[in-house]
Amino acid sequence: MLPKRSISLLLLYVAVFLLSAFETNTNFKVIKGFEVYKEQIYGSDQTILMQPITGGSFIMGNDNGKASEQPAHKVQVGDFWMSAYEITWDQYQLFAERQIDDAINPEMSKEVDISIDAVAAATAPYVDMSHGMGRKGYPVVNITEHAALTFCKWLTAKTGKFYRLPTEAEWEYACRAGGKAFYSFGKDSTQLGEYAWYKANSDNKYQKVGTKKPNAFGLFDMHGNVAELTMDQYTELTYANRNKEQSLNPWVRPTELYPRVVRGGSWRDDASELGAASRIGSKAAWKRIDPQIPKSRWWFTNASHVGFRIIRPRITPSKEDIDKYWLEAIDDY
Repeated sequence: MLPKRSISLLLLYVAVFLLSAFETNTNFKVIKGFEVYKEQIYGSDQTILMQPITGGSFIMGNDNGKASEQPAHKVQVGDFWMSAYEITWDQYQLFAERQIDDAINPEMSKEVDISIDAVAAATAPYVDMSHGMGRKGYPVVNITEHAALTFCKWLTAKTGKFYRLPTEAEWEYACRAGGKAFYSFGKDSTQLGEYAWYKANSDNKYQKVGTKKPNAFGLFDMHGNVAELTMDQYTELTYANRNKEQSLNPWVRPTELYPRVVRGGSWRDDASELGAASRIGSKAAWKRIDPQIPKSRWWFTNASHVGFRIIRPRITPSKEDIDKYWLEAIDDY
């Protein structure tokens, strides 16, 4: 029997190991304090509510689902914060219009030091990307993975905190919120309307964020409203090819532009497409009416059902690993 001190040290070591999703060396920072907070985007009236998600193990996938969701398998993820709501037009436009870049918060965090001038600016769209469905308080849509990732890099530069898209494992863990059923709230689809905007109740358009019930982790619209981009390359055989050594903070690093994993289902999908394990891949066809040649890296002109939310890992990776992440995730896009 190990003494209590040895057990405590062992548990601490295990906890730190589980949290280290992207670190390849020991030059990282463990963030003290793990509570809900609002990220104030300095120079604006916009805040992003960040919910703390304590990591752990869960069963990812669905043995009764589509082939790409099988087999169900055990996965472990570390601690992270996730935005309680999908990122809205109000927040994304601050990045796209770049009108507050010169407003520097003298008390900003220094966990990550990235020059905001080094972050590429988004190109202006040719048409109204909301398609008249609403902007103030509504989720941003029709943006590519490149745009979502660059927003995260901009927010990182703006706040000094490391923000990124979730991996699909982190996304599913957060969606399930400790549950094991098809939906985060259970398996009864008759309750879905209390939690989600989908084909049966959306009036054929996306809706304002946070107008349905949250899941047990305090996250809104994890089912429906808009489907959400993740960091992973999509393949039909991801789970079938995953071994036990890859079950700790798994991430299928992108090697191709399409498809990338999109999660949660949307306002235009049936109830059967909104499960916690449901996954689809992004498509080049989402740009089919883009008049720009070559087609824009920033906008999906035919994906008014796709948006995103962000996370902040509790362990801030080293500068080298963050630089590597941006290089792989953005510059090779």
